[in-house]
Amino acid sequence: MKFRLPLTALLMGVALVANPALARKKEPVTPAPAALPTFTDPDPTHDPDDVLYLDLSDGGRVGIRLMPKWAPHHVERIKTLTKEGFYNGQIFHRVIDGFMAQTGDPTGTGQGGSDLPDLKEEFNSMPHLRGTVSMARTNDPDSANSQFFIVFYPRFALDRKYTVFGRVISGMQYVDKIHRGEPPQDPTKIIQASLASQHLPPPDFAALKADPASITPDQLSNSTSD
Repeated sequence: MKFRLPLTALLMGVALVANPALARKKEPVTPAPAALPTFTDPDPTHDPDDVLYLDLSDGGRVGIRLMPKWAPHHVERIKTLTKEGFYNGQIFHRVIDGFMAQTGDPTGTGQGGSDLPDLKEEFNSMPHLRGTVSMARTNDPDSANSQFFIVFYPRFALDRKYTVFGRVISGMQYVDKIHRGEPPQDPTKIIQASLASQHLPPPDFAALKADPASITPDQLSNSTSD
């Protein structure tokens, strides 16, 4: 006598084979992290407290849109140091043609920083495109302090290894003119760094071009105004 399963059992068995997920408990789905905004607003009148101006000794003002949604603690550090006048008079001490220009070290050697504690990394998905502004660090991921660099040409090997916190929105032609070298023989200086919300006028670039020593940071109405 042959053993036969009822038709209903056979149908259920087929269903379980065809849809094995129905036979086990459904696992909870973890939502994907929210994508970071990629648009960098070029209008400095929008959120002016998130626009950094660098007035360079090579004759122009560079505008940088700071992006707190990418790296809130790094942006806050840049803003704090800018308001203190920390960057005024500093040189671009490491400038590699086809790569980037680095500044933010008061000693001009690449070994210095501010008196504030180092920052924990805030690596993000933003790519190192031309005009990207990113934080410099040592081999320790949590060692960024005050030094940052501006990228001349895309360098995607840096992605997710350095904290991107902004992008150039104006004056990239002045970034391109920054003198090359490690350090350069005649380094380009940040005459004045300010936030757009401080409403500090740029220096007299015509006078600066005629006599580079004619304008120094202590001649500027700088830093401590909010």
